[in-house]
Amino acid sequence: MEFDKRILSFLKPDLVEKILQKSSIKEFPKGTEILREQQYVKVLPIVINGLIKVYSRFDEKELLLYYIESAQSCVMTFYAALKNTPSKVFAKTEEDSIVLLLPVNLLPNWLKEYPEFNELFYNQFNLRYSELLDTIGSLLLDKMDKRLYDHLKKKTELSLSNSIKMSHTQIANELGTAREVISRVLKKLETDGKVLQKSGEIRIIGQW
Repeated sequence: MEFDKRILSFLKPDLVEKILQKSSIKEFPKGTEILREQQYVKVLPIVINGLIKVYSRFDEKELLLYYIESAQSCVMTFYAALKNTPSKVFAKTEEDSIVLLLPVNLLPNWLKEYPEFNELFYNQFNLRYSELLDTIGSLLLDKMDKRLYDHLKKKTELSLSNSIKMSHTQIANELGTAREVISRVLKKLETDGKVLQKSGEIRIIGQW
């Protein structure tokens, strides 16, 4: 499978060649779980094309933490790999995805030999830290209607579409709440002219 080297353009060409020689590129269908909680990390993913959601689970409820987009990696996976500790998160493809899988046993040497390789993970850490603060702020301050609207809005932006096709149960899982709550709040958003539900799809039709 051909790899667009521009995704790793911030790295030295010889490191890019080493990564491509030692890594594998795989296609994962939508809905594939590529990492489980308590699983030891063997490979570090860098998304070439597609979208991966990273989430945690508490008392049988899921909480979406962040998405991994093209040219991005998972800082939680990176941390678990370097510390050789079990993963504390789950990762699942949100759509059909192509992923570069780096063997974690080679990371320490690459990080020492090529300091710029750290940039990828420093940048990811800063990005995820900011996103997690936003998530915490939303949990503490926003009402469910605002949280749900923002969540749907972000999903449409990531998928480059103005509608998404998800069940109320799936949305509830991502927001760590009950299906009945999502159904009730979606009805309110529909009444307020912000979303439209039709044939299993949810379409954003108004601004907050």
